Amino acid sequence: MSDETQWVINTTDATFEQDVLLASQQGLVVVDFWAEWCAPCRTLGPILEGLAEDYQGGFLLVKADTETNQAAAGEFSVSGIPAVFAVLDGEVVDSFQGAMPEPQVRQWINSLLRQRELKAAKEMLETSPDEAEVILRSQWLETPDDAAVAAPLAELLLSQGRTDECVEIIEQLEQRGFLEPEMERVKAAVELGSKADVDVEAARAAAAAAPNDFELQFTLAEALAGSEQYEASFEICLDLVSRDRHKTGEKARALMVDVFRVLPEGSELTSDYRRKLSMLLY
Repeated sequence: MSDETQWVINTTDATFEQDVLLASQQGLVVVDFWAEWCAPCRTLGPILEGLAEDYQGGFLLVKADTETNQAAAGEFSVSGIPAVFAVLDGEVVDSFQGAMPEPQVRQWINSLLRQRELKAAKEMLETSPDEAEVILRSQWLETPDDAAVAAPLAELLLSQGRTDECVEIIEQLEQRGFLEPEMERVKAAVELGSKADVDVEAARAAAAAAPNDFELQFTLAEALAGSEQYEASFEICLDLVSRDRHKTGEKARALMVDVFRVLPEGSELTSDYRRKLSMLLY
């Protein structure tokens, strides 16, 4: 059994839920499944314990001797030791098996703490946006290609009307030659937002006066999408895809996809019109 400190504790099957699952609601918990007879465990254990002291509360190290934690080891599907699990909010978020050198373990811990900090920043976006921005900007400067950080930062900037700053982030990530889905969603929101000031009634009048002018019909579809009249916009887009598939219809298809991206996940409108669009295309 290891010596206990403020940041290192021993657990048993009887206390495992409280020591690990409940404690992980308050912060990062690292569980080390080990045994006295295991030579690699005796190598890794002191490394983990030393890091727990170094980080001074950055995480709680819970030592789980497999002799007194057989049920917990089974629940975590431990097939060999040492086996180390990171638990946050009652869920295993990462793990590794076998001994690793201290720099590699430290890097693993840093990654987990960064993940925890990012989660906290996302939770603060509405209640404490300034604090969230400080955290997100700090992480983004460290890893400017990480869309998991860039997307919430860009969304925050966009929600505050700081569109130019948001676009800078998008353009920087686009230099890689691709965008992740979460960044495609932000880009779509920027595109739609740029159409919010279009005079819908003027566009409607122009389109009504020239029903066979596909560009004017598309302008109306854009204006409607910019004013969040999505269903009306979709109907015009479908008509354009049907009548002018490879020209204005292609722009209409792309507009629909942009709206699909910004609508809430599981939206019935998305499901309905994605199906209608697919029927026209295929």
